[in-house]
Amino acid sequence: MEFAGEGALRLAARAMSTPPCGYGRKAFIRNSLLFSALGVASGPAGSSAPGDTPAPTPGPSPRAWRPVAVLDHKRTLRQGDWSDLVAAVRAGADLRMKSQFLHHEHIEPGSPNHALIEEVMDWRVTHVIENRWVSACANLRQPITLLGNGFGPDPSLSLFLYNQDGQQAVARLFLDGKVRDGARGPGPVVQDPAMPKYHLQEVFDAETSGPSRNFIYDFESMTWFVRQDWTELYSHTADGRARSGSRQDLIRAFQAGAELKVAVEGLCDDLVPAGEPKVAHETIVHCGASYCYLQDELLSVGSQPVVRVRPGIPTLYRSGGWDYGWLYLRTDGVVTRRLVDPYTRQFSDSTRRHALRWFVR
Repeated sequence: MEFAGEGALRLAARAMSTPPCGYGRKAFIRNSLLFSALGVASGPAGSSAPGDTPAPTPGPSPRAWRPVAVLDHKRTLRQGDWSDLVAAVRAGADLRMKSQFLHHEHIEPGSPNHALIEEVMDWRVTHVIENRWVSACANLRQPITLLGNGFGPDPSLSLFLYNQDGQQAVARLFLDGKVRDGARGPGPVVQDPAMPKYHLQEVFDAETSGPSRNFIYDFESMTWFVRQDWTELYSHTADGRARSGSRQDLIRAFQAGAELKVAVEGLCDDLVPAGEPKVAHETIVHCGASYCYLQDELLSVGSQPVVRVRPGIPTLYRSGGWDYGWLYLRTDGVVTRRLVDPYTRQFSDSTRRHALRWFVR
């Protein structure tokens, strides 16, 4: 069964999809079907007259999750195409990843329980590096112990970071209030003989409130899924000049109750050490509360928590190379950041300007 408007939304999503090219520089297709799907007319901002909804068209719904890349236990791409993954994420697609592992190897080494486990992770923060590489961060996860007490012993954020090729990392931001003021920097890399599939590569800041490590775990398989029901409606430069699309269209979608997602160009530039070249990247984040000054046509949103990481291929954690916080983003290019220092757990606010791309659902 298909709800009224889903056919129109599917058509709009197809027509407005973004190819992997320069940020915001695309042939933008204005399409009134999106507004018909949302129940509003493609007229001036503020118009509330409903539009006609065309008949559904055949084919898979954009609301469905579809696999785009499957890796085997050696992280070899067995099915799918990397360019498909990058294009989908860059066009605003939601991202999930399913992995397979064995209880006695991954959860409880040496256990008689040899159960096969499947895990699906949700990635609400994605980074597109140089228009050709995807890395993704978990932004709200607590450590979990399966078949145990539910959660790990120390409240913290488990900020897992996965690259498209299966390179993995994790940073922890401790929330238990304990003082952890150990030395910062690289630490010893000690492999666990009880976990031969876990390959520890680098350890940083182990005795601080923001430790991190880079590693590879040999999952039985890894599958990336995308859901492509977001539509890019507007993009602009860091000083607010339009690149493509229509700010009025974005405001009409906002007025119709659409969800918002924003791609921020160069968000993590200040995490690159002084003297080193910047790496082109976008960070794509889900947003929550949104606001609009209608006369000024100034739309703004507050983001979900964002994990900022020094960009690279692959993207990895480093000492001083990541932080955590929230963004307040506006259609004039102003981005205010409330960031927490992982080592002091103190917050600071700062303002930058960034080129932005705006998606609706």
